[in-house]
Order: sequence, then structure tokens, then C-alpha cells
Amino acid sequence: MTPLLAISHLIDRFNNSIGKLIGWLVLAAVLISAGNAIVRKAFSIGSNSFLEIQWYLFAAVFMLGAGYAFLRNVHVRIDFISSKLSKRTNTIIDILGIVIFLIPLCLILINLSWPLFYGAWKSGETSSNAGGLIRWPVFLLVPLGFSLLLLQACSELIKRFAFLKGLIPEPFSVESGKSDEELLAEQLAAEAEKKNTNGAQ
Repeated sequence: MTPLLAISHLIDRFNNSIGKLIGWLVLAAVLISAGNAIVRKAFSIGSNSFLEIQWYLFAAVFMLGAGYAFLRNVHVRIDFISSKLSKRTNTIIDILGIVIFLIPLCLILINLSWPLFYGAWKSGETSSNAGGLIRWPVFLLVPLGFSLLLLQACSELIKRFAFLKGLIPEPFSVESGKSDEELLAEQLAAEAEKKNTNGAQ
């Protein structure tokens, strides 16, 4: 199991690096979007290329970020159910979900999307819009994104089996902490309670 945990650690590091890259892609999308809007309003100059690169960047953030989201344990859970179950039970449910649903889904979508990318790359397909971009880079994001998610699914599967065997203390890569809103609500509640206590005295 130790070699598998080492592989899991490498996958985690790789997807964590992808997550950091995604932050720069978000910044690039914001800057391009703002610049495009300013130029269009100020000088009445528009560019389909700049519009499409925004869509490409959004697609990159969405597709490449799936594995990173799984790593950070920020995907959607039914909290009112999972919070009532033990970590062991949640881990078993996760294993079943990964094996029965997630891994087959990734394999199917990689298999379906690869010919779409290959056909666009081979033909040099470009956007039908004037000044539009070539299509294959955005088509490549689909198999690439699901490949990253598949890798992370394998990593999470390894860690969950390791947890069940008692080799690691936590089944999750990263426990999702409290949101900023939750922390603010707790702070406000604590301040209100303090004021009530002082007023009562």
C-alpha cells in the first residue's frame, strides 16, 4: 500500500499545481474581458478572437479544475446526510461512488471526446466567426480535464482504502474548512453574545 500512497501523493501534487495555474487563467480571463470591454466602449473596436479566448479560458478553468476540486474536497455533498454518518461509512460510500460512477464516467467521456479533438486538430477546424480561433485547443480540454479527474479519482480511491486499513488518519485529501461567510457569522454571533453578557452585568 505504501507505493500506492506515494503515487497518490504525486497525483495530488500534480493536480495542486494545476489548481495554482487555474488561478492565473482566471486572472487572464478577467484582464482580457475588461480590456475587451474598455476598447469596445471607448474606441468601438471589437474582436471575436478576444471574445473566444475568454470562452476558452473559462472552459479551461472549468474542465482542468475538476480534479483540483476533488483534491480540495470542495465538490457537492449532501451534508445533512453525510454529517450524520461516521467517517468510515462516508469513506465506503465514496469508494462505491468513485468505482461505480466516477471512474466509468471519466473513461466514457474521454473515449467520446478524443475523436472530436482529433478530428478538429487533423482538419484544422476554426471558428465560424470572423477572426475566430482554431477549435482543437478547446476540444482538447474535455479529454484532458476528465483525465485529470480520473487521476484524482484513483488517488482518492487509494487514500480511502488506506484509511480503512488504518494507514492514514483522514480519508480526505483536504478537509474543506468553514467558508468566509460561516466564519463571519460565528464572529458576529460571538460579539452579540458578548454584548448581551456585558449588558446583563
